[in-house]
Amino acid sequence: MHSEKIIKGLLNEIEKIGGFIGEELLNFDAAAIEEKSANQLVSYVDIEAEKRLVAACENLCGPCNYINEENTQLQTVNSDITFIIDPLDGTINFMHALPVFSISVGLMIENKLCGGIVYEINRKEMFYAWEDSLAFLNQKPIQVSSRNTLKDTLLATGFPYYDFDQMEAYLGLLRSLMQNSRGLRRLGSAAVDLAYTACGRFDAFFEYGLKPWDVAAGAFIVQQAGGLVCDFKEQNNFLFGGELVASNALIHAEFMEYVKNAFAN
Repeated sequence: MHSEKIIKGLLNEIEKIGGFIGEELLNFDAAAIEEKSANQLVSYVDIEAEKRLVAACENLCGPCNYINEENTQLQTVNSDITFIIDPLDGTINFMHALPVFSISVGLMIENKLCGGIVYEINRKEMFYAWEDSLAFLNQKPIQVSSRNTLKDTLLATGFPYYDFDQMEAYLGLLRSLMQNSRGLRRLGSAAVDLAYTACGRFDAFFEYGLKPWDVAAGAFIVQQAGGLVCDFKEQNNFLFGGELVASNALIHAEFMEYVKNAFAN
């Protein structure tokens, strides 16, 4: 099945699941939170949303493989299709009723990333792209920003919450970027940060300690919107390597000098 058909086939179902998450926010029971590991939380909403996403993927494509945060579908099947799913990116925001959280679904066919959907639930913004397509926001084409010097940019990042081994390098990078840009923002959903980079609201995004389900969909959308994505060494290991830089391409070389200098050791 072609990536375009899969991505388009999932949009309505993801919107419905986003509606479920939004409804649950109104009556969310904080006592139902579980801690998977230090500062990594899960609620019944994450688990139910992931089950619904898996069901939607199975209805569309039949049995598939999954890389999914809550591990609701562990079966490995003989399929060329793999979905990379985060049912609620920004769980802590959700638990505190902060309005930045999203659904993220990345698509791999024959181990190649070739589709992505990020649905920002509160603003009902559906970002998506498939192989050889433009990137879209609610059916309208989007592209990365055209700002070409770092001093004119607004940047996004995420704060480490369980892996603090590179904290000094990270704080040093923040210091440098604060002094050489218009500012930094931390929204709490890497998928949204990437989607906002794809449509030009942010000019670049960087973070370490990431998982594939945090970045697969958003990174692909950035690329289809004309941006560049890499790891901190400016290589291509951003999906499974735990660190990512995404930019509008025009500031990429300048931005990467700051990143590489900060993490040189």
